Amino acid sequence: MKKILLSGILLLLVIPGFAQGYNEERTALTNFLTRMYNHAPFEGVRLVDDYDNTYLISVLALDPTRYDTESALNRVASVRAMSQASRFFNGSSITSDLIIRTSEKSDGSSDTEIIEFISERSAGYVRELEMLTTFKRENGEQVFIFFKKVD
Repeated sequence: MKKILLSGILLLLVIPGFAQGYNEERTALTNFLTRMYNHAPFEGVRLVDDYDNTYLISVLALDPTRYDTESALNRVASVRAMSQASRFFNGSSITSDLIIRTSEKSDGSSDTEIIEFISERSAGYVRELEMLTTFKRENGEQVFIFFKKVD
């Protein structure tokens, strides 16, 4: 009976030692991306490879003073991250219109005004983006990093 009890206790102690932790991989990815961002800040979508997986990351920075609640800030960040990922996967259509207005002044000289309208349209939806981390920059902006495992 003692052998069975001792074997059961040893088995319970050994099994968790071989378990692979999702949080350990996620923590390592979070630390790597945070260091990468702090070294050379960027925004947009990138593909990041580690030894076993490829991740799509969407990085954006928002000014938290422009939003009334933290919930609104998080929702805007989530929607922008999905929008960036959608443009990455599905592409976008960009149009540009240039308007040049010239008017003559009373003293005989002319005044030129150049107006450019740039429009970007994208269709599609990317789900399953998960917030990996968020942190504050030195200038007070909140940086959000979203990710999705790519097969």
